[in-house]
Amino acid sequence: MDLEAMLASYPDFPKKGVLFKDIGPILRDPAALAWAADELLRRYPPADFDVIAGIESRGFILATIMSARSGKGMVMIRKPGKLPGKTVKLAYKTEYGEDILEAQHGSVKSGERVIICDDLLATGGTAAAAASLVEQVGGKVAGLAFIVELAKLCGADKIAGYNRKSLVVY
Repeated sequence: MDLEAMLASYPDFPKKGVLFKDIGPILRDPAALAWAADELLRRYPPADFDVIAGIESRGFILATIMSARSGKGMVMIRKPGKLPGKTVKLAYKTEYGEDILEAQHGSVKSGERVIICDDLLATGGTAAAAASLVEQVGGKVAGLAFIVELAKLCGADKIAGYNRKSLVVY
């Protein structure tokens, strides 16, 4: 399936100089969305991981579908203040500035192999922070899964120690 042709592009969003790649059209097409989840599961067979973590917010969508299709649990990696109980926080730099991610303490059991999902890999800050959080809560990063990767922003460099799979690479 040609996911690249389905992506919408928005120049100067969310700030001047950024070309935003929107997966919205893929999300609106049930066949494309199912294909994306299934293709990532083909690349990361369920025998190779124990749980899937979704990065807020679009990563939740992909992670939830992959979780349901694989029979594996799903963990949320969120922005601050949105998870109850004890959390682990990590500040990081993004393409647009700085941010913080949180994961619930105990959301990943010690030694569990985790696939981390997000819609897009840009500068790699969010993905690297999510990987660090998974490790801080006791998990082992089995891989990172993206619908889109913006290769010219070199995000893969920040997660070079991890396996990554992207369905569309610009």
